Amino acid sequence: MDFVYPITVLLYSLSLIGYFIDFLTNNQKANRIAFWLLLFVWGLQTVYFVMRMFELDRLPLITPFEGLFFYAWSIVTVSLFINWKVKMAFLVFVLNVLGFAVMSGSLFVPSGDVTQATMDLLASELLVMHVVFILLSYTGFTVAAAAAVLYLLAHQLLKRRLWGKRLIRLDSLPQTEKFSYFASVASFPFYLVGVIWGVVWSISQYDHIWWTDAKTIWSLCVLAAYGLYFYLRLAIVGKGYRSIWLNIGAFAVLLVNYIVSGRYTDFHTWL
Repeated sequence: MDFVYPITVLLYSLSLIGYFIDFLTNNQKANRIAFWLLLFVWGLQTVYFVMRMFELDRLPLITPFEGLFFYAWSIVTVSLFINWKVKMAFLVFVLNVLGFAVMSGSLFVPSGDVTQATMDLLASELLVMHVVFILLSYTGFTVAAAAAVLYLLAHQLLKRRLWGKRLIRLDSLPQTEKFSYFASVASFPFYLVGVIWGVVWSISQYDHIWWTDAKTIWSLCVLAAYGLYFYLRLAIVGKGYRSIWLNIGAFAVLLVNYIVSGRYTDFHTWL
């Protein structure tokens, strides 16, 4: 099973190169090759996920390695759907830059299983749903952030009057901002429900909530950041450039929650 993972990463990098060539030169042949490579990557990721599930006799969603892998897999899944349904080639490229970074990062995380004692503690459907919904919300927020990056790119091209095929292939600023906003709106309930299930699981296992834990605090900060973004966009700043920066700011809080707070948590010790 170990050989599947490096092959997947290699093919992922080749797909990313194809999308990059298309981005620079408007090469449709490179785009098609990149798409089929990405589809093959998704297939290998799915095979690896299923093989690991049978090997460990559980859903592989517990360890940091498994969390990063599922995150990368869901990004690839969404990007394939966007490539098929929405036809936003540059969004697929930006998404997979992030997805490749996540999957490459998982190579530096131990891929072993948790101890039996930890496994007994985590054997709960509530916890599985908590993890799944949180990671799916991360994927949705990542889509929103990628669209925000494309908005800033298109904004700069227009500002500098750099007309060309690259600008033509980008969606209009209002459409991109709207897409980014609704991706965030669609992801927020997943995150909220995931947090609620985490709280319920904590109460069922420990009879209390770890309010002072870094992960808990930053999870609430993420909810507050996106809630503030929604409020400001609807009530104060409106649509457009400033709204995009609010979206990116909320995503930055999400990244801090995922990357930094995990180093200082007492509650999510298996992460």
